[in-house]
Order: sequence, then structure tokens, then C-alpha cells
Amino acid sequence: MTQSPHATRESRSMILSMIGNLFMGAAGVGAGIMANSSAILVDGLFSAIGFTWALIGLLVSRRLSRGPDKFRPLGYATEESLFTTFRALTILGLILFAVATSAQSIHAYLVHGEVSELVFAPVFIYFAIIAVTCLLLWAVHYRNWVKTGRRSDILRVEAKAAIFDGALSGIAGTGLIAIYVYRDSFLAPVAPIGDSLIVLMLCLAALGHFWKDFLAGLGELAGVTAQPATISAARRAMRPVLAALPGEVQDFTVMKNGRSHLICVYYTPEAAITAREVDALYQQLTKTVHPVLPGSEVLVIISEESRAGVAMPGPEGLPTAPA
Repeated sequence: MTQSPHATRESRSMILSMIGNLFMGAAGVGAGIMANSSAILVDGLFSAIGFTWALIGLLVSRRLSRGPDKFRPLGYATEESLFTTFRALTILGLILFAVATSAQSIHAYLVHGEVSELVFAPVFIYFAIIAVTCLLLWAVHYRNWVKTGRRSDILRVEAKAAIFDGALSGIAGTGLIAIYVYRDSFLAPVAPIGDSLIVLMLCLAALGHFWKDFLAGLGELAGVTAQPATISAARRAMRPVLAALPGEVQDFTVMKNGRSHLICVYYTPEAAITAREVDALYQQLTKTVHPVLPGSEVLVIISEESRAGVAMPGPEGLPTAPA
């Protein structure tokens, strides 16, 4: 099956991300071992995880173009939410592992005064290479995200991960260089455990970032209502069509599924209507909402009732306050 230009851009980004993360992961593990630095080792593990998820992202990206079938009646859009949710969850697990390892090293130093000494020679070259690599990956992902209409959560997450990885590498590199320069002066007390302290700081910086992505993906999987701005945009786009209908719109819901949105319109017609008329209404609503929410799926539900607990429609034929 021929890929669309947007899908091709996304696939190329994922392949480049796999190559870049594999290179950075190998460099991080190698440099971490040579430098006796847990900070660099953890940085390399972050990149190794990035390679795995870039591969998964590539597979998910290729499946998203499939339409509804007997296995997925609403299509494959939810797989993008699965991707962002479990990618963030995996990183959170790595963060906890890094915190535990660093705390163990700090405890050993405070109690026993024993810790592996850092070898600074590999550090400087490693962080310079990683910073340039992350910047290039971010530029490619961000450009492709913009070129594909800013709809791809996969590209958005990969761009954020690349620039975030670069920022973390920069912070770690700056910290280790400062420890090297001032190891015989005011930083002497923390020099032996400097990399472990840096790991803790990096983990604190990463925790909120990936926790937010995890909650966002989890909300999509749970069927949480879309953001108010998204609901307002869909409502404004559909209002001219819905306001002209002979009957009442009992309810209007919007849920985000990856790069797509599921919009449900509960409609009570004034008189009996045919299936062909329902199909025509569906096509008209889809056409009006796609300019503001590309790829959205619209469900027209013929009913005399709205969702439980949702207010009846306002004067313009739409719910006054979607939940």
C-alpha cells in the first residue's frame, strides 16, 4: 500500500530517530563505562529506550493509515495514544531506576567513603557529539511535524524527547565539567559523587515532563473529553449546519484519539428521516469540521436523549457547556 506524503515524512523521521538513538545509546554506554560515570551511563540508557520506541513508533505510524475494519471498527488512531502512554511509562520506570542507583552510590559514599573515581577524558567529546546529534534530530522531527499539519503525536513526542535529551545532556556535561574544573576547590566535597547528584537533578527535571505525557495518553485511552479549546473549535465549525437542522441537537461530545478526534452528535429530528438523509448529514458535518480538526470521525446518533447528566441544548441548538 502506497504511503501518503505525511506518512512518508513520519516514517523517515522514525528511521532517523532509530539511527540517532542507537548511536547515542552505544556512545553513552561506552563513554559511561570508560568514565566511571553513572550520569553518562543513564544518558545512554535514555537513548537506548529512545531507539526501541522509535522502532515502535515506526510500526504504529504505518498502521495509522488503515481504515476501520472488523478488528478495529473505529480505526487504528488509538494506537498513537497507546504509544505516547507506554513510552512515557517506560521512561518513568527508567527514571526510578536511575534515582535508586544514584541514591545507592551517594549512600555508599556517605557511609563508607568509597566511590569509583570519575575519568573525565571521554566526557567532553561525548557531550559535544550528543548535543549536536540531539539538535539535528529535533530539527528534523519538528520540521516534519510542522509539514504534516502539527497533527502527529508521534512526531511531537519524538521532537520533545530529542530536545529534552539534548538539554539533559547539556546539563550533565556542564555539571561534570564544573566538577572537573573545581574539584580541588569549593566542589571538592561533592566531586566523588558529582555524577550521582547530577543524575538526581536530571531525573527531577524529567519526571514532570514524562508524567504529563503519561497522563495525557492515559486520558485519551480512558475516553476523557477533549480540551475545551478543541470542543469550542469543533462546535463553531459545525454550528451553521446544526443550527439549520429541523429538530434539536440534544448533545455534542468530542474525544481525542491520537491525532484524530471522535465527535458524537445526538440529534432528535423533527420528523422521521431516512438512512440516506442521516448519511448526508454525516458527510456535511465531516466536511465542515475537517478544516479545523483534520481526520476527525463524526458519529450522528439519532436519539431523544442526551448523555446522562448533560444539559439540554441552548438557544443556538448546541449544548451550552459540554462536559
